[in-house]
Amino acid sequence: MKLLELHIDGFGKFHGCTISFQDGVNVIYGNNEAGKSTLHTFIRAMLFGLERGRGRAARNDVYSRYEPWENSASYAGWLRLESAGTVYRIERRFQKDSKSVKIINETRQIPEEPNGALWETLLGGLNETTYTNTISIGQLKSATDDGMVGELKNYIANMNTTGSLSLNITKATAFLKDQKRTLEAALIPDASRDYTALLSEIRSVDAELSSPEYENRLTSYQAMRTEVKGQIERTQAEKRVLEEKVSRAKLLLEESRFADQAAVEACEKTCGETFDAYQNALGECRKKSRRAMAALDFLLAAGGLYTAWYLSTIDFKHFLPVCIACGAAAVGCLILGIVFLRQEVRCKATLSKTGTALAALFGRHLGDPSISEDAYQAFQKRMAEFSRLCQVVLQSEETLKNFTGELLSLQEKQSSCGEMIEKQQKNQWELEKKIEYLSSLKSRAAALKRVLAENDRIREEITAIETARETLAELSTSIQNSFGFYLNKEASAMIFGITGGIYDSMSVDENLDVYVNTRTKLVPLSSVSSGTIDQVYLALRLSAAKLLQRGGEQLPLIFDDSFTQYDSDRLRSALKWLSESYKGQLLLFTCQNREAALLREQNLPFHYIEI
Repeated sequence: MKLLELHIDGFGKFHGCTISFQDGVNVIYGNNEAGKSTLHTFIRAMLFGLERGRGRAARNDVYSRYEPWENSASYAGWLRLESAGTVYRIERRFQKDSKSVKIINETRQIPEEPNGALWETLLGGLNETTYTNTISIGQLKSATDDGMVGELKNYIANMNTTGSLSLNITKATAFLKDQKRTLEAALIPDASRDYTALLSEIRSVDAELSSPEYENRLTSYQAMRTEVKGQIERTQAEKRVLEEKVSRAKLLLEESRFADQAAVEACEKTCGETFDAYQNALGECRKKSRRAMAALDFLLAAGGLYTAWYLSTIDFKHFLPVCIACGAAAVGCLILGIVFLRQEVRCKATLSKTGTALAALFGRHLGDPSISEDAYQAFQKRMAEFSRLCQVVLQSEETLKNFTGELLSLQEKQSSCGEMIEKQQKNQWELEKKIEYLSSLKSRAAALKRVLAENDRIREEITAIETARETLAELSTSIQNSFGFYLNKEASAMIFGITGGIYDSMSVDENLDVYVNTRTKLVPLSSVSSGTIDQVYLALRLSAAKLLQRGGEQLPLIFDDSFTQYDSDRLRSALKWLSESYKGQLLLFTCQNREAALLREQNLPFHYIEI
């Protein structure tokens, strides 16, 4: 892989900055504070991302340190690189609220999914830790020679023991021991016994709760009581309606002066008899023969009397028998006329009496005192209505009695429901207490179950820790016999070229003491200069980078003021060896012009960038 070009929208002090790189050696020159470390960090951030710290750590983390000085929304950029003949453009936004990453395949003009497989291809299997400790090379940071030796021994220990710069076998083993002690202290040995006792008590309480005594029928009784209450209310409403109906019917009967059915029938009978008498009297009164006979009788009586008087005036004695006969006849006719006249008077009296009675009845019940056959038929219909009304009153009163009995029955049922509800409420209160107690038992059992599960997990972790310790011991031996061997071999091959042949190899003993070899003697690292220590450090870094990259193209080597401890001769040898032996891209960040001058002196090609 090689870097082609980068563009910074905003990163630290840079805004709208574009820098291109070429194959081979690229010297990026800038004075102190010019931004070399910013560019170096930008490249790493484009390859591995940039996360913001949390809490107080966020104040001085890399994210905050390189947040754009102006317009923080422009915290972004892109990096073009070539891998296996394909050109990719990585675009990133670092702003926490709009963070994103895109990879564009410029060769095929399509976007690529930034997944693990693609990053594996581009980075040759290196993660950010191995990148930072291998191909991204700075100078040793210890100020004294003794400090530099100690730092280098730590570096060799990690690499030689584990093949990684992020793991230390000794520290890992000690950590596992501490973890085991912590886990053993967290075990609760009595949990299993307590859990068994709780399960037994839970089964006992469950059996109590399953008894019929605690069967929950409260809802059904409450529903029954509600239903009975509704029935009572409906019955009472129906009773009130019927009582009002009976009251109105009785009022109507009272207004018509009827107490009961017998009164209606008596009135109807009386009216019938009166009407018949009226009709008879009316018929008799309409007969003219009685009046004619009375008049005739009175005339005959008058004639007889007159004849007798007349004959007596002529010859009383002679006509005495005739006069007596005429007088007797006159008296008889008079009596007969009076009889006929009295019959006429009685007939009219009967007609008047019955008419008055009928007029009163018709006027009271029909509102019209007129007497006629139609009126009589209307009166009979009216009486039939009163008869039906009396029947309705009787039936309604019987229904009211039934309503009263039904209400008494419903009220008794309602009272019974209330008693059962009180009993159920008491049972439910007891049930709730038992359920609450059962719930507490189950909660304790669940907690103990979690404790048991945690005990199992702890025991599994303890077993895993034991297995890990054994595995670490085995791996330590295996890696020490393999990776360590190859690391020393690679570093020895490189130390010759870097030192210009002054030292031909290096070795590390069982105490991690480092030695460099000449043709005549073995020199301990503590006896050489700080420049030589820095050369050994460079050889180890390059060796580790070569061993840790998983095949494919070589990644660019990035040097950030890595040669400050080198004198001119060492630097000349190192640059010549790097330029001729390393086939990948080299980025040399420097605050001095020595690198460029020595490269020109040796006619070694390079690309010069000044910032």
